[in-house]
Amino acid sequence: MTPCFSRRFFIIKMNKKTVVSLSIIFIILLLDQWSKMYVKTTFELYEKHEVFKWFQIVFIENDGMAWGATISDFIPRLSDRLAKLFLTLFRIVAITGIGYWLYKSLKSNRNHPFIAISLVFAGALGNIIDSIFYGLIFTDSRGELAVFFPEKGYDELFYGKVVDMLHFPLWEGVIYDQVPIIGGRYFSFFDPVFNIADVAISVGIFLLLIFNRKSSQNAYTSKGVTQ
Repeated sequence: MTPCFSRRFFIIKMNKKTVVSLSIIFIILLLDQWSKMYVKTTFELYEKHEVFKWFQIVFIENDGMAWGATISDFIPRLSDRLAKLFLTLFRIVAITGIGYWLYKSLKSNRNHPFIAISLVFAGALGNIIDSIFYGLIFTDSRGELAVFFPEKGYDELFYGKVVDMLHFPLWEGVIYDQVPIIGGRYFSFFDPVFNIADVAISVGIFLLLIFNRKSSQNAYTSKGVTQ
């Protein structure tokens, strides 16, 4: 491989798309990591602060996947610690693939959804930082405020916990008896606690679904016109 070809392969021309993509990633990472570090150093684990009736800051730590699930929930014989390591390694592999997808999208002259991919990449990277490094750079938050960059963290490399804090309890109460199946039951919306990285991933995936739907419709329309 010649030096010229090597540089051409690894360096993305700083066009408008690249600047926008890098700006999105930087802003998401900055807000995500700042919010997590702020909560870790000012809240004890499970501490809650009500901003509005419908919005609360609730400090929890997620040791697994979405909704608090872990790989060991699906593979019972796998220990929680080994499952945690597998999950972190899987996230690294996944974000490598997303990063390559983003790279190809930025190089392409076609109308690729690079903003959506940038959001997914930034969100995934934000949570991976927690999983890889937080066990080393923070002390435990149970019953005390975490210390940033201590002599000894709460765990080893790759065994950090993802910090969540955004909670939107929009409605809770008993559903009318007249409602089929679920009538008379207590229901609350919205229960999950999440973080800014999760928001970026969700918005990015939503935009990708919209883009793919529009692309499919345009392809179908073009096919109908040409036939």
